[in-house]
Amino acid sequence: MSSDPPPRMRDLARALGVSQATVSNAFSRPDQLSRELRDRILDAARELGYPGPDPIANTFRRGRTGAVGLITREPLQYLFEDAAARLTMAGIARVCGERGSSLVLVPRAEPGHPDVVPTALVDGFVAFCDPLEPERRELLRARRLPVVGLDAPVAPGEPYVGIDDRAAALAAAAHLVDRGHRRVGVISFALAQDSEPGVVPSGLAAPTAYVANRARLAGYQDGLRPALAAGGRVVVVAARGVQEADGAAAVAPLLEMAEPPTAILAMSDRLALGAIAEAARRGVRVPENLSVVGFDDVPAASAATPPMTTVRQPHDRKGAEAVRMLLGETSARAALLLPTELVIRASTAPLR
Repeated sequence: MSSDPPPRMRDLARALGVSQATVSNAFSRPDQLSRELRDRILDAARELGYPGPDPIANTFRRGRTGAVGLITREPLQYLFEDAAARLTMAGIARVCGERGSSLVLVPRAEPGHPDVVPTALVDGFVAFCDPLEPERRELLRARRLPVVGLDAPVAPGEPYVGIDDRAAALAAAAHLVDRGHRRVGVISFALAQDSEPGVVPSGLAAPTAYVANRARLAGYQDGLRPALAAGGRVVVVAARGVQEADGAAAVAPLLEMAEPPTAILAMSDRLALGAIAEAARRGVRVPENLSVVGFDDVPAASAATPPMTTVRQPHDRKGAEAVRMLLGETSARAALLLPTELVIRASTAPLR
């Protein structure tokens, strides 16, 4: 490998007899030059081995990077493996692409590695977290960049895009009550980052730092109130994770009860699908013996056997609106809540 220093912009400009601004335009603003001049500059750059303007120097000079940062507390693979996360990512990526912006993924900091938040070259962040960790709130405050929450606010009163989780959960619970169900099991997300899975003694009143969990538990309580007033019972089980296997493990203690629930409310379709699979393994038929309602309406919900009743939420639009709000295309507000819809399919039936 050559030890000679790489050619710089001024070397290329001098060789061509043009200004450095002209060379810069050939790489970053081609519409400012004729096709012939731009081709001549790029051909000369290849011959000299000039790679183009320093992107970091350009960032400081322009005062912007042209990139949006997406913060998540999950491992990076979650964004591509989870169906709901993929749909949300698609909305984010679509608007970034339409606006000519790059997308920088900022995962949780792993042990022994620094957090990327302080050094990410972005113009602002979308925080796909519920909730954002206090340490990261401080890092973002130090950056002084715009931040929009996705599903939950970064801090109380800060702008975010989401849904009315409480109203959506109420609709799901009321659907079961309308069909005569009085014994209901709830499969919740984990109530805290390190909490143990299993039956939750405090039930629907369980304390949790997660905004969506808290709202959905409250919504289930609202919708199930008539059943409880009629002597019904609700048992809440916290899942360990968000995969189908976690839903299967969470429904097991419910099905083993002396008087098992006749219906299940799950906080995600993946948890619900796992519950349906475990019920089938035990010979419990859905919906004849057990009605199940999910949440999300990912593609697997309609393809399930039987097709699953669920709450549909606009994942793609949530991601898109968060980026638009970050870029200032829509007015920042405390909350932009998008509509949901209860989609009734064959996994729920009247109590027999």
